Amino acid sequence: MLAGVEWDYNRLEDGTHKIAGEIQLRTYGQFLEEYGAQLKGIEEALEDSVCDSWDVSLNPISLQFVPYERTTLLQLIDTDNKVLNKILVVFATLCAEVRYLQSEAKDKYYDIILFYGEGGEGNLQDGAAQLLVSRMLPHLQELSCFVKRCEQVAVQIVEQLAALYSSSKDAPHIINATGIHFQDVFEHLGDILVILLTLDEVLGNHSTLHDHWIIYKRTLKSVHHDPSKFGVELEKLKNFENLLSKLENHLLTGKIFQKMVEQSFGGTKGFISKNISLAEEFNLYLRNAITVLEMKAVDLPDSEHLMLWVKLSALYVLNFNLFGTVDRKLFKQLWDLNKRIPAVTLVGNILWFPEQFLLTHLTHMAKLIDKKTQQIVQTRRQAYLQQKAQSLPKEVRTFCLQACLWMVQMETTLKRDSTVLKLEDLNQRCDLFLQGVQYACEISHLLKTVTNLHVTLAKPMTKTSVLALCKLVELLKGIQHMYLHHNMTIAKSINHVVQHLAFQALSIIVSAKKGVVQDKRYSEKHLDILSSLVLAEKVLYGPGTKERRLIACLALSTANQMRTFRDDEWAILVALLHKLDMMCDIQEKVASACDCSFFYWHRVILPTYFANLYESKVDLHRLAYMFCALRDCILAMERTKHNSSPQVLKDSFDREICGYLSEQVLQPLCHDIETNLRLHVHSHLQLDDRNPFRVGVMDFTPFLRLKPLRFFNRYIDIRGFVEHYLDQTFYNLTTVALHDWKTYGEMRNLAQHNFGLATVEDHLPSQTLEQGLDVLEIMRNIHIFVSKYLYNLNNQIFVEQSSNNKHLNTINIRHIANSIRTHGTGIMNTTVNFTYQFLRKKFFIFSQFMYDEHIKSRLIKDIRYFRENKTQLEQKYSYERADKFNKGIRKLGVTADGLSYLDQFRMLISHIGNAMGYVRMIRSGGLHCCSNAICFVPDLEDIVSFEDLCKEADLSNQCRSAAHRLDQVIGNLVRNFAEGTEYFKLLVDVFAPVFRDPKNMHLRNFHIIVPPLAINFVEHSITCKEKMSKKNKVGAAFTDDGFAMGIAYILKLLDQYEEFDSLHWFQSVRDKYNKDKASLGKHGSVVSKEDEKLQQTMTLTARRLDMYQHEFDLLYYSLSSARIFFQKENSTLEEENMKTEATSANSF
Repeated sequence: MLAGVEWDYNRLEDGTHKIAGEIQLRTYGQFLEEYGAQLKGIEEALEDSVCDSWDVSLNPISLQFVPYERTTLLQLIDTDNKVLNKILVVFATLCAEVRYLQSEAKDKYYDIILFYGEGGEGNLQDGAAQLLVSRMLPHLQELSCFVKRCEQVAVQIVEQLAALYSSSKDAPHIINATGIHFQDVFEHLGDILVILLTLDEVLGNHSTLHDHWIIYKRTLKSVHHDPSKFGVELEKLKNFENLLSKLENHLLTGKIFQKMVEQSFGGTKGFISKNISLAEEFNLYLRNAITVLEMKAVDLPDSEHLMLWVKLSALYVLNFNLFGTVDRKLFKQLWDLNKRIPAVTLVGNILWFPEQFLLTHLTHMAKLIDKKTQQIVQTRRQAYLQQKAQSLPKEVRTFCLQACLWMVQMETTLKRDSTVLKLEDLNQRCDLFLQGVQYACEISHLLKTVTNLHVTLAKPMTKTSVLALCKLVELLKGIQHMYLHHNMTIAKSINHVVQHLAFQALSIIVSAKKGVVQDKRYSEKHLDILSSLVLAEKVLYGPGTKERRLIACLALSTANQMRTFRDDEWAILVALLHKLDMMCDIQEKVASACDCSFFYWHRVILPTYFANLYESKVDLHRLAYMFCALRDCILAMERTKHNSSPQVLKDSFDREICGYLSEQVLQPLCHDIETNLRLHVHSHLQLDDRNPFRVGVMDFTPFLRLKPLRFFNRYIDIRGFVEHYLDQTFYNLTTVALHDWKTYGEMRNLAQHNFGLATVEDHLPSQTLEQGLDVLEIMRNIHIFVSKYLYNLNNQIFVEQSSNNKHLNTINIRHIANSIRTHGTGIMNTTVNFTYQFLRKKFFIFSQFMYDEHIKSRLIKDIRYFRENKTQLEQKYSYERADKFNKGIRKLGVTADGLSYLDQFRMLISHIGNAMGYVRMIRSGGLHCCSNAICFVPDLEDIVSFEDLCKEADLSNQCRSAAHRLDQVIGNLVRNFAEGTEYFKLLVDVFAPVFRDPKNMHLRNFHIIVPPLAINFVEHSITCKEKMSKKNKVGAAFTDDGFAMGIAYILKLLDQYEEFDSLHWFQSVRDKYNKDKASLGKHGSVVSKEDEKLQQTMTLTARRLDMYQHEFDLLYYSLSSARIFFQKENSTLEEENMKTEATSANSF
């Protein structure tokens, strides 16, 4: 074997590695380009949302930067001072519990009660009230437990404060509380009282709930009389009634707050009322709070300071009930605040009036406040509304300028690189973030106060005020939009700002701690101060959670004694902690300040807002902000429990708001655009002045450029709505008036050119300008058609009998063919079926007339006379006899229009003949339509199969299926064209057996009534034709071949052609008029030429005889032509008779 050669690949470098590397680099570069393009597409998709406004609920990722950590209060409050630890843990826990209860009340109970009864299902008579209350009972029971929990927490706070500030010598000594002012604990005690006070106001002002509750109790009483009927045990029913009674006493009497402040505090009220130190602390807090409130009331107060007023009033009442003393100066200060602040919105549309609250719960103070002073408060409240109605537009402009300036500053500031921020940048960002919240709070307060005051005081709101308030709503959502839009940038900055604020606070705390450490007097109080400062420093070093900030405030309250902090330092420290609170909870503060769920209760102003928006057509993008505000109501609605589902209320709200928008904006916009298009299309007509310099120009494009508005789980696309409206309108109106297709086509093109509206082509079958009356319309109203239109046999045309217009409508074969092309050939059989139903009704009347004794006896008499005098009459029916019948029948009576029974019978036969003429036209129109459709087939005898050709070419199954359908269509057309349908034969075969039945022998007299009918018809025809030349053309007509068609059809049904021919009626008429003319000629030769009057009379008589003879000849020709239709083929019945006769002859 040959030894293997070891190759040294390193020495044999031929450039392959380089080539492979280049390929890999190129592939990697291509991957990076594609990936970059994908990322760019995602970025663009996220930046440009479908809607103009920012919708946080649609964010793929929601960034919450609220500080959070998994630690407990016990872990945080851990100093060497065990006593201080216990005190701070107790108060921190109670304050945290109050915050939790506040959140629970807001998120769970307020909206349940406020929205009760809204969007209800059904009415009260159907038992809806009982159903609503029964759904609420579990939640009312939970609310009762919640109220008890609030009372327990409030009692616990008061007892803990009483233990801390104990002035009794017998009480155990815990800590030296002198100089310690737990203002935050009193603040939280006020919060718990505000919860109870708010529940009182919400439940007390809800008349619907109280009414339903009474109805529910009455229903229970009726059940109580017979529990077994309802399947309820009496014992359970009694327990249930007791439960209802407890709920009513606890919640619905309006005394939740009063019971709380008047309770015994677990039997310790006597001990608490004697606690002088606690009373002093209580009064200190009240005085400090009223000072802050008075300072803030000069400016526009925010929601925090407004709620401070409510807390202050509630705590003032509690203070009186605990200690029995009244600080009249403090009361006067509270009362004077009414001059600056008219009312406070607690929640939703619930207003709190402080003077009513104080006079209700401090009845003894009513003696100090006379009625005049009370009246002044109400007068000032009304004056506030009047003043706001005048100043509101100016205030709105000021707010707009301030908000716009703030937004510009935000945009400018946040565009800077957040990684290289200086201290002044951090301070600027902090101030900007807080300034936006401040503006939002002020706007929200103004909105809620003005709207709720108008409702509460039942004062009408001017249009200017409505528009100004809606502008504020838009501005409020604009501020929120700014925060949401820059959410990521704010998240990057917020930590830096919080750290900077914490650093500033820690600097002050560390400085104070050094001062305490340097003081060598180590007393117990010094140790408490030092421990508190160490604890405050410790918690501020961590994340700014609510727990840490609460502990810091409590610890600093403990540390701020013996002048630990100078006054200026303390003021700065309090301001820093307030800023820290605001910055850490900035998202929560913005959401609360910009919450517009209260707008649900004032949605009645929306029609005015929408109408003004449509009239002005300015700044339409703000519509998106209004819908953002309306979406805030959804979260509150989802908490409701009284309906079977919250969706019921949401659907009701959705319908109402969309109804307002549709009524005030969408429908007017659609109508105006349609009118604009019509005026453009018909500009050649004489229209009103449309000079844009005089009448102005209506520009609709701002509405059409708006992006879709999101509301609930759908988008409101104004452009799409208008396009759909135009599509629907153009299609429907083209269907109704098919000859207007060209006009609506031009309007469609104009909509695209002028407004960019892309409408859908209707794709209706092609029409002609002479479409005429539709087959379907005639078919449905054939009884009206045969009476209003006259038939012309020779031209196959129907002419309208009379019209209010200057022209008469006509219907010919082309019209019918076009209509059949529109609806398809299947409509022909349906039309004949409708005609059959119509003829059945007419033949019933025909039979009744022929069966009448007066008519039947005359006809039998005439038949007998003719048979007996055939020879003398030369086999001709006497004209005089027929004329006598025509004139004699008038003795039986006439209608209000002067029509005899024979006139009406003639009209009946004409209607039958018109119906047959219509059937003839249907058949002719069908053949005409088929011939037009089949004209492109080269040879009807040799039709190529397209399906076979597709198989030979091995085309796809879809092509073969299409070819098979084409073959079917062509085959159907050829069959219809070649054969047609003999509708006359069908209509003869269906009625002939009945007409020829021996039971209907009275119909056999028909042939003898034809001569009088002919005379009647000729007289009527001459009268109608004479009216053609007169000015009053009512009743004028120049053709009516329906009579001849009807006579021919009925004679065929009765098989009386031979009987009628035996009368030789038309020969008799001809002889009669020839004889009259000859007689007139003899008289004319005798009359002298000088007698002009007699000569004129004879000329007129001769002309009239010629006219009558001419009309009879026309009738004869029409009748002969009509008979041909029924003699083309023998009917089925006649064929059977002929076969029977042939068979019998053969057998013979």
